[in-house]
Amino acid sequence: MDRMPDTGRIAAAFHKKAVEYDQHILVQKRVAAQLVGSVEQHLKGRPDQVLDVGTGTGALLERLHVQYPDARLTGLDIAFNMCQRTLHKVGPACNIVNGDAEYLPFKTGVFDLVVSASVLQWVNSLPAALCEFQRVTRPGGDINLAFFCDGSLEELRSCFRDTVTRNGVDSSMSRLHDFRNVDDVTAMVNELDFEKVVVTVETEVDWYDSLNSLLRSIKSIGAGTVSGGSGKGLGWRGVLQETSRLYQERFGLNGRIPVTYKVLYLTARTKA
Repeated sequence: MDRMPDTGRIAAAFHKKAVEYDQHILVQKRVAAQLVGSVEQHLKGRPDQVLDVGTGTGALLERLHVQYPDARLTGLDIAFNMCQRTLHKVGPACNIVNGDAEYLPFKTGVFDLVVSASVLQWVNSLPAALCEFQRVTRPGGDINLAFFCDGSLEELRSCFRDTVTRNGVDSSMSRLHDFRNVDDVTAMVNELDFEKVVVTVETEVDWYDSLNSLLRSIKSIGAGTVSGGSGKGLGWRGVLQETSRLYQERFGLNGRIPVTYKVLYLTARTKA
């Protein structure tokens, strides 16, 4: 059974993993670089007030500070330790706020540019978050987002599901994150009546030595995708062993396994 995010659980997980987060965000760093390129391509003029939602440990804010050194930067994250790490890294160059993407603690129309990278796949209500982004962006301002969408981690998902199905494992053990469909996201955005909307999807691939190394990396960024439980059949250790075998059999190359991410890039401009 696919499950949507639990905001409190996600916040606690990222809070706990803040210290080791930077060691494991390989694809996230590439996404941040790509998003800055998208901002440069679509932005009209230089922004004065910039908000980064789900700033994590500040990878995107660092890039934006280099690109727009005179802009006043604000970073928001739901995990307190992430805020602490970003403050330590970026320092007085920006204002850091501990808060929720679905309930932004800012006045209406105060930001020229709102960005968010590799975060919105975790929010409970994407429409609520998008409405908040639109609300805090000034008329004629820009919103640039990137997050993982349907098709991400598909190798892991397919092998895990086949293991569960074939071996009579209790369905309560099948806890997979439900990445959003591109058409559904596009429909949500179109309902908000922006002046301009551009949606694209890019593919990113990382390689790991084993399923265990992949799962350790996912766990280390606070984003557990599959979780264990009690049930009939193989039991959790057996599920992982069989999933690992299928993964190597179907997708392995030279002893390593690929992990595919589908990244949705969204650019929108509010009406002036």
